[in-house]
Amino acid sequence: QREELTKRREKLSKRREKIVKENGEGDKNVANISEEMESLTANIDYINDSISDCQANIMQMEEAKEEGETLDVTAVINACTLTEARYLLDHFLSMGINKGLQAAQKEAQIKVLEGRLKQTEITSATQNQLLFHMLKEKAELNPELDALLGHALQENVEDSTDEDAPLNSPGSEGSTLSSDLMKLCGEVKPKNKARRRTTTQMELLYADSSELASDTSTGDASLPGPLTPVAEGQEIGMNTETSGTSAREKELSPPPGLPSKIGSISRQSSLSEKKIPEPSPVTRRKAYEKAEKSKAKEQKQGIINPFPASKGIRAFPLQCIHIAEGHTKAVLCVDSTDDLLFTGSKDRTCKVWNLVTGQEIMSLGGHPNNVVSVKYCNYTSLVFTVSTSYIKVWDIRDSAKCIRTLTSSGQVTLGDACSASTSRTVAIPSGENQINQIALNPTGTFLYAASGNAVRMWDLKRFQSTGKLTGHLGPVMCLTVDRISNGQDLIITGSKDHYIKMFDVTEGALGTVSPTHNFEPPHYDGIEALTIQGDNLFSGSRDNGIKKWDLTQKDLLQQVPNAHKDWVCALGVVPDHPVLLSGCRGGILKVWNMDTFMPVGEMKGHDSPINAICVNSTHIFTAADDRTVRIWKARNLQDGQISDTGDLGEDIASN
Repeated sequence: QREELTKRREKLSKRREKIVKENGEGDKNVANISEEMESLTANIDYINDSISDCQANIMQMEEAKEEGETLDVTAVINACTLTEARYLLDHFLSMGINKGLQAAQKEAQIKVLEGRLKQTEITSATQNQLLFHMLKEKAELNPELDALLGHALQENVEDSTDEDAPLNSPGSEGSTLSSDLMKLCGEVKPKNKARRRTTTQMELLYADSSELASDTSTGDASLPGPLTPVAEGQEIGMNTETSGTSAREKELSPPPGLPSKIGSISRQSSLSEKKIPEPSPVTRRKAYEKAEKSKAKEQKQGIINPFPASKGIRAFPLQCIHIAEGHTKAVLCVDSTDDLLFTGSKDRTCKVWNLVTGQEIMSLGGHPNNVVSVKYCNYTSLVFTVSTSYIKVWDIRDSAKCIRTLTSSGQVTLGDACSASTSRTVAIPSGENQINQIALNPTGTFLYAASGNAVRMWDLKRFQSTGKLTGHLGPVMCLTVDRISNGQDLIITGSKDHYIKMFDVTEGALGTVSPTHNFEPPHYDGIEALTIQGDNLFSGSRDNGIKKWDLTQKDLLQQVPNAHKDWVCALGVVPDHPVLLSGCRGGILKVWNMDTFMPVGEMKGHDSPINAICVNSTHIFTAADDRTVRIWKARNLQDGQISDTGDLGEDIASN
């Protein structure tokens, strides 16, 4: 500030000299400038005085500090009288005792808080375990919840691989997973004003029967007793069931003394005055797995039954003639030849069906989780099934035998690497990715597996990974393969990043392969289905739309923005007809003329989401969440249009 004032005074001085030279000393401006300069000079003097005072104070403080540093403590103590020494000693002792007590109190508070934190962690882990079992029960009836549950657990396990807890432990999921899953299920309820008493882990897992009875009678609003899933409860009360009761009846009717409401947590009434602790979670888990094994043995083989004709769908260009029943959960994928049908399901099996006899031939099991994709190679008689990050290779010529296990990271294991685990495994090993779909090239020499943001290439002659197709920014959800020329494959991939990419892969290509074309404009949401017919590519998306692309010109030819009212999950081409078939998450099947892209007809194909469509030379197969595969035959179609329907009775009789 002093420098600024000094500069300003110098400027005014120069300005005054200039005015004096021009107008003389009598000018008014000269007087004004002189007054301003005097004011600035006074301000500068005041600032100089203030600086001098500050410097003097600093010097005094430094001198006092030096005097304090030179103070000899020993001399002060020697100079103390006996009375002064007693006073000082008494003061220091009381101060030391007070400080020690304060430190002890703080240490005790820290221990209490650590204990509370540990108890909170235990309670949280137990509640997460209970929540996991409850959601697992509900997920069996809700496919979307099952998918969300698996995805959330997979992400959580990937984030917590460095923790000491086992990867697939439901208790190690954390409070974030609990809240996320509850939000996904739509079960987040408004908080009540009244606080509830939080029960301890021991009360939840080893509830006392007499206390439970009294709590139930008094209407206690505390957290309920131990969760007993229906499937686990069946094993505990198995001795009360009669031998003639079917597996379905066992599932619906809980044994005596167990909760009757599915998916709920309720308290057991006291069966006797004697305190009998419930089985531990480990024991119940073993019992549940044993029940699952026995239930699987009791399951009857699947069968393909005739489907009753309906007069209400006479005008629809497809007629459902048979229905394949045998899976116990949603059917997620399907593949077929003219004689065989292959279906993969959430029940962790892949079933092989004989289309001539209508019987299930074999069931390929031992998968860690849902079977999400299945492909059959005509040339080698090998079946490829996908579950989590594994591809199991089956030789079905003599019997169902797993000869190789491939992983998303490119590893190969002889035999079945997944057979050790009999229970469902949600966790994906570190370094691996979920494989969403696989595809074979037309000659059966190469396998392409979509995992993560890339597609891994497999040479099936040597069972070796040769490289990756990269370029997507989101998980690759679907792919299809066509043959351009001898020794060159055309791979089309669809991703959650809304884009469709094209790859040209020459036989013998190694390492990373980049896309040769990126189809634009992209869809507004993730791609769910792709199919190639001639020089045209059809894509179905979560944005409910279908697009038709020219593979030669690589341009968008036509599009139907709202082809369905829900996600377009599957596409297929009707055999021997220029007709496209699409299935959506609402269970609707629609038929489109390939040339005009106009709708030919629609009907309710299934009462649940349609997951996959596949065709052979004569029939169309649709897999859905209703645990069935429906077999359709084209009728009344001529040049992509509905022809004269004719006599329905004769049509059904001929079929």
